[in-house]
Amino acid sequence: MINNKSLVQARFVQIKSALLDKIESGEMRPGDKVLSENKLAANFGVSRMTARRALSELVVEGILARSQGVGTFVSDSRPMSSILEIRSIDDEITQRGHRYSNKVLDVDTIHASDQQRVWLGVAANTLIFHTKIVHMENDLIIQLEDRLVNPALAPQYIEQDFMHTTANHYLSKVAPLTQADHSVEAISPNKELADILDIDIAQPCLQVSRRTYSSKGIVSYARLYHPGNRYRIGGHLDFNPTH
Repeated sequence: MINNKSLVQARFVQIKSALLDKIESGEMRPGDKVLSENKLAANFGVSRMTARRALSELVVEGILARSQGVGTFVSDSRPMSSILEIRSIDDEITQRGHRYSNKVLDVDTIHASDQQRVWLGVAANTLIFHTKIVHMENDLIIQLEDRLVNPALAPQYIEQDFMHTTANHYLSKVAPLTQADHSVEAISPNKELADILDIDIAQPCLQVSRRTYSSKGIVSYARLYHPGNRYRIGGHLDFNPTH
């Protein structure tokens, strides 16, 4: 028996995917107006609410921009990660209607350096976990995740199969997030980073440094590297007053 909720979800993802395909192929370019909710609903044989959800999510993701009383327009074809919330990258990609895959470069236990012990709040030479994983969207590399994890708060982290789960998903289960701090900056990659991201060494990157906490202390410190020409970081704020 088909679940009606699942069917609605599949339909709104279908609309998102169709719009993204047009944007990425160049059929729709930044500034082009998108079909109205009514026309999308008619074209895809869905309710107006389903069409609205597809458009609203693309607006939140920064792909589309909405102008009150005028319509919805293509903003940018690069995917965007929210700076206002922490989400697993595989969820971001699949919710855009795209295919997620990854490549695990390193899974190791190391002695914390002086800098690393400060990041994680552990004693000098403490054994910590280190992973390096490349994340891809439709086979295109969009992020290198270089993560340090405190074994005291996630002792089985190193044993996970990161081909089938993300660090974010696992850590959220064993050490639920209570706080986080992060910074974003533009950097020039060295040759090793450029090779991993498959970009020219002259191409700038976005570096997100993020430290996450559970109720028991610092869980992880991650540096997330994105090719600047393939990714954006932003968010959508609604300042409408509530009644």
